[in-house]
Amino acid sequence: MAERRRAALRDRLGAADLDALVVTAPVNLRWLTGFTGSTGALLVTADGRNELLVVDGRYTERAAAEAPDIERLQARGLDWLRGRLGARRRLGVESHVLPWDRALSLAAALEGVEVVPAPGHVEALRAIKDSDELALLERACAATDAAFAALTGWLAPGLTEREVARRLEAELLDAGADEPAFPALVASGPHAARPHHTPGDRPLGRGDLVVLDFGAAVGGYRADMTRTVALGPPPPAAARLHAVALAASLAGTAALVPGGTAGRVHDVCRAVVEAAGLAEGWLHPPGHGLGLEIHEEPVFREGSAATLLRGMTVALEPGVYVPGLGGVRVEDTFAIATTPRALTRAPRDLVTL
Repeated sequence: MAERRRAALRDRLGAADLDALVVTAPVNLRWLTGFTGSTGALLVTADGRNELLVVDGRYTERAAAEAPDIERLQARGLDWLRGRLGARRRLGVESHVLPWDRALSLAAALEGVEVVPAPGHVEALRAIKDSDELALLERACAATDAAFAALTGWLAPGLTEREVARRLEAELLDAGADEPAFPALVASGPHAARPHHTPGDRPLGRGDLVVLDFGAAVGGYRADMTRTVALGPPPPAAARLHAVALAASLAGTAALVPGGTAGRVHDVCRAVVEAAGLAEGWLHPPGHGLGLEIHEEPVFREGSAATLLRGMTVALEPGVYVPGLGGVRVEDTFAIATTPRALTRAPRDLVTL
């Protein structure tokens, strides 16, 4: 599998007129080799020769176990490149990852080699998930659904946001997650009007809307789901927020089709919110790609021409937020197909406990 992915990258390098690429983003190293360490470098060449994975002494044994199908070297920095490039004269670097001063030093050290920025090549390939990746995401989403089902059995007034977040993360592990995909977000009552509220010591109260944004990670692949729970009958205005967010989610889901654009998904979600007279409660794009990272391209931004392709996986998360009242977000993980395939399957309706 790793060799197949590197072969796809070689094709991109040739099309971009690059003789080689130095990969330094840890998540890209993992995707191309299987190596899961926090730092390293990989040389991928357009002709497939002289490729090399370089790690420091902390990761020698891990690299041997995780990336047995590629030559490996124990070293630090990028000095090893001088003796590895041979006659190659156009070298790309991941300029969105490699610090500018290191890129300048590398260009100065490699006499006769043109060092050029080459961001996004691996990310473009990672955007389309293969069957193995989809299987891991499905397991992550199933664990996420199971954790939410368990939570509905114990969520109650009096628990603090911080306590709920900790217990929810434990439920993810009990449901089969390797780890939480990200720190669980729990926002209750007026705090729910903050899209990225950090769970604190506020006790949940009767009548609160509680926004729960969480996900499981399995094999490195990360699920993302948000559900909003009412602790007792919510005020009519709060219930309406959920109805609007759910309607926006359903409209956005219908736009998750191959050949559609990220901008189109944004527009149809926002149109629902604006038609309800809640335009001021629209505070963030309604979704993003995900996989080995919780936020990947494409992002559903206004005006984005990024094309949705079969095999992409995305989180759709339209939300509506009103200071003093609260907020609602409805989020699910989807695989792009002829008909959008929801990978998280917990009920989207407002759950009242």
